[in-house]
Amino acid sequence: MSGHDLTPNIPEVVEQVRQLFESYEQALIDKNVDVLDATFWQSPHTIRYALHENGYGFDEIHKHRVARPPGPGIKERRIRLEILTLGRDIATVNLEFKVRGRDLIGRQSQTWVHFADTGWKVIAAHVSTVNDAPVW
Repeated sequence: MSGHDLTPNIPEVVEQVRQLFESYEQALIDKNVDVLDATFWQSPHTIRYALHENGYGFDEIHKHRVARPPGPGIKERRIRLEILTLGRDIATVNLEFKVRGRDLIGRQSQTWVHFADTGWKVIAAHVSTVNDAPVW
């Protein structure tokens, strides 16, 4: 990445990504498939690992979204949200949350890239849970 500005957390870039992330989170609750789809890179290279599916490519991810029931989802409350941007074109979003109705902690991560023609898109995402076991 020589020659590219990788300044961390330029305030207006962090805010752009934060707003897009919040829009995505609301779309999950509302089951707004149009917004969910628009958030992800429409590519066979996009990956989304979720609790009950592995989506390889945009088409598989879309099929899961259509089949998913609407509702509040698994997030009972947020514990910690971390956004890191590098320059104006790369970002990661990581969320730790309490799983609804279970004694589990959930983790969600997204890698975002800003494309010149389509704007910010998630190119990889992951959702998982952990219990209180020590992390090695």
